[in-house]
Amino acid sequence: MSSKISSLWRHPDFMKLWGGETISLFGSQITFLALPLTAVLVLKASPVQMGILGAVEFAPFLLLSLFAGVWADRLRRRPILITADLGRACLLGSIPLIFALGWLSIEYLYVVALFTGILTVFFDVAYQAYLPALVDRSQLVEGNGKLEVSRSVAQIAGPGLAGALVQVVSAPVAVVLDALSFLASALFLGSIHQPEAAKVSPAVRKSMLTEIREGLNVVFGNPLLRSIAGCTSTSNLFSNVMGAVFTLYLVNELKLSPGILGLLYAVGGAGSLLGALMANRIARYLGIGRTIIFTAFLFSALNLLVPLVHDATFMAVGILMLAQFVIGFSSPAYNITQVSLRQAITPYRLQGRMNASMRFLVWGTMPIGSLIGGFLGELVGLRSTLLVGAIGSVFAFLWVLFSPVRGLREQPVPVVEAEEATPVVSV
Repeated sequence: MSSKISSLWRHPDFMKLWGGETISLFGSQITFLALPLTAVLVLKASPVQMGILGAVEFAPFLLLSLFAGVWADRLRRRPILITADLGRACLLGSIPLIFALGWLSIEYLYVVALFTGILTVFFDVAYQAYLPALVDRSQLVEGNGKLEVSRSVAQIAGPGLAGALVQVVSAPVAVVLDALSFLASALFLGSIHQPEAAKVSPAVRKSMLTEIREGLNVVFGNPLLRSIAGCTSTSNLFSNVMGAVFTLYLVNELKLSPGILGLLYAVGGAGSLLGALMANRIARYLGIGRTIIFTAFLFSALNLLVPLVHDATFMAVGILMLAQFVIGFSSPAYNITQVSLRQAITPYRLQGRMNASMRFLVWGTMPIGSLIGGFLGELVGLRSTLLVGAIGSVFAFLWVLFSPVRGLREQPVPVVEAEEATPVVSV
């Protein structure tokens, strides 16, 4: 664990971590728009194919998160991060090459999405577990806040850049910038000097299934973590029902151009930046529990505006922008608050498995939602599918409303230290 430093601006290793992640986030925002547009515009994908594309991208979170958590707690986390970055750079860099050769197909996109998802599982689990090793626990909110600011700025500039690139050089070629961003992230991570704590010797390790069960017990045994997992997994399930057909709806039914799509996402990014900057103030004013509840409700409620849009008039695009802005605002405020809470109340040796268990539960619903959304899009139409997803997501906040989270004013301190399997907190 690092010694306390008054500000993370003067923490050189955190600044390297932050710098690499910022570059990578900008690249990923390009792929976030360019990959589905490649499927829609170049390969003429159907709603079912779009649902499958979303499902294979997130399926590794359902299938591999728990195992990734064990490895993140057994091995040093920085090499995992670097390997995942390099692998994703190679996979995404292959798309423009295959496109140039005339071999690009929806099946190839499935393969790239699947293996990129696998590497992302290991990166995300190790990444959230690595931050508490790099900074003091008292700096977790600041650290997560800075990372969310980068994500928000990327969401402002990235989609607009992506929309312009797609129109100028085509969607598959635009993906190459994301590949380069992962290479840059790997270089930044490789320059970090702070050593990680020693890992458990193989001779004293428990079986993998025992360690997986231990990680799950951390989440299910803690009412705070359990309710957050329920809220986020429900929201992600129904958000991905919507997400499976969202791009199709905007392009095929509303006839929006890639440039307008990029503008919509950029407006959402502006909301995210504001939410990230104000997250600490909101948490201080409302308290941690009320912040989590309020932002979870706000995020889901604004989804109801999306299926109300029937055309591409100025008013309709304005409604979509409003929805994207408020959703963007509430998401980072929710994430900064609940992720910092999770990291603070979990012993260091269990950080990887706690994050993996949370990823398994909250991201594991994403492929299910994508498949449901794809098939519903074929059966009942795109707008009806958006309405089903929007209505379902509104109920997500009830998990935290009727839980000890509601009475949580300040961040609790763990009573049990690293030798114990499950942290006990006073609420």
